[in-house]
Amino acid sequence: MKWILKYSSIIAMLLLLAACSGDDSVDIDEEKPTIDINYDDGFPQACSVLERGETYNFRALVTDNKALASYSIDIHHNFDHHTHDDQAGECDLEEVKESVNPFIYIENFNIETGLPTYEINVSVTIPNDIDNGDYHCSYSVTDETGWQARTSVDIKIKE
Repeated sequence: MKWILKYSSIIAMLLLLAACSGDDSVDIDEEKPTIDINYDDGFPQACSVLERGETYNFRALVTDNKALASYSIDIHHNFDHHTHDDQAGECDLEEVKESVNPFIYIENFNIETGLPTYEINVSVTIPNDIDNGDYHCSYSVTDETGWQARTSVDIKIKE
């Protein structure tokens, strides 16, 4: 009886090991996507000044080693002088102030399935009645496996 129990345990362990040793050829994505606004058509660049009532094309190149899935654009006030860990460049900031009617733009977009490169090109009109001053423009991109990258720049909105 001990003999059967001993060899049954050994066989069970061998079967368990065989089941766990999966296919080594599975290609696991371990790279997050990238965002580039530092090219001729990239917008806005750090410290760009935008005018209320004008329409701008917000543009960035996003790439991934496999395939992209989605991106977002977030424009929000920086009246309190907060920063983002992914922020590029430093600009002169106005005095800290309270917001009355700040501009907030947050939109998410899908990218056509399977594309490893995509140029974001979103038209945004700056309303006439918003607070002028310091703002951030943040881009975020996610690939098909869930990796995410983001970047932010300081911008100003003036009258």
